[in-house]
Amino acid sequence: MTLVTTLSAIAVTFVLTAIIGIAVLPLLRKLKFGQSIREEGPEAHQKKAGTPTMGGLIFLISIIISMFVLSYIYEDVLTTQTIVLMLVLAGFGIIGFLDDFIIVVMKRNLGLTSIQKLIGQIIIAIAAFFLLKMGPFDTTLQIPYTDIKLEMGVFYVAFLVFWLVGFSNAVNLTDGLDGLVAGTSTIAFAAFGVLGLLYEQNDIAMFAFVVSGAMLGFLLFNLKPAKVFMGDTGSLALGGALAMLSVLVKQELLLLLIGLVYVIVTLSVIIQVTSFKLTGKRVFKMSPIHHHFELSGWSEWKIVVVFWGVALLSALLPVLLEVLS
Repeated sequence: MTLVTTLSAIAVTFVLTAIIGIAVLPLLRKLKFGQSIREEGPEAHQKKAGTPTMGGLIFLISIIISMFVLSYIYEDVLTTQTIVLMLVLAGFGIIGFLDDFIIVVMKRNLGLTSIQKLIGQIIIAIAAFFLLKMGPFDTTLQIPYTDIKLEMGVFYVAFLVFWLVGFSNAVNLTDGLDGLVAGTSTIAFAAFGVLGLLYEQNDIAMFAFVVSGAMLGFLLFNLKPAKVFMGDTGSLALGGALAMLSVLVKQELLLLLIGLVYVIVTLSVIIQVTSFKLTGKRVFKMSPIHHHFELSGWSEWKIVVVFWGVALLSALLPVLLEVLS
């Protein structure tokens, strides 16, 4: 996979996402698919009420179309691995869409229950596992930068479920500021794209760069002030696909570093809830942690840029170590 191929994958999806966004955004406004803002959230966010959501549809459609278009141009784009990636992306996206639809259109504030979402995510993760098991699939777990490998055997399916569900929800928790997830996911998917190239997994690299291109295109509409939010439709899909990428390049645990922002955000919620239940006191002014910084006086743009910086550094480190090894 050459530099030209990589850039073409990013460019095709960027342009297609921009075109779809221009076409879909007026429709979302016309249908009044506006975001309702939680009253317990930061007060400054109340002015965002009514901003169209379910914008994840824009880049999900773009990614799927781009993969099929590129498969006619380049060989070995649609493989078992990329089909599994698209299954996870679309499957988790459908779960998120149902959740958004129930909240926004049916006006039921809670959307899908946690159990309903969990069941859907588990079914998709198990389906992905069995699709991969139809061919040669490595069920070991590599400890990064060591020679230690843990053979998981049949227990790998439990790990896969935990990994996909955990990271889809982690990305979902991070999606609280304009452009935050779109920017961090652009970086994370690009990092796995580079790893795919280094490991000569060109099909996986192609998918990763296609997603990066789509997220760059989505940023045209999602930067502050956001014209559209991705909603659970987008965030659950991105988290699931990102976790699946780490599985397919056999660097599962490296995702903890490449996706460090998502890990930090999730830990902040766990710490906040645990502290409040045990002591009645809150560690942060508000969780997830990006809202803590908001209430501490940081501007939304400053928080997003700092988090992007953390995401870039945490993604560059493992990529550089792989290049130098």
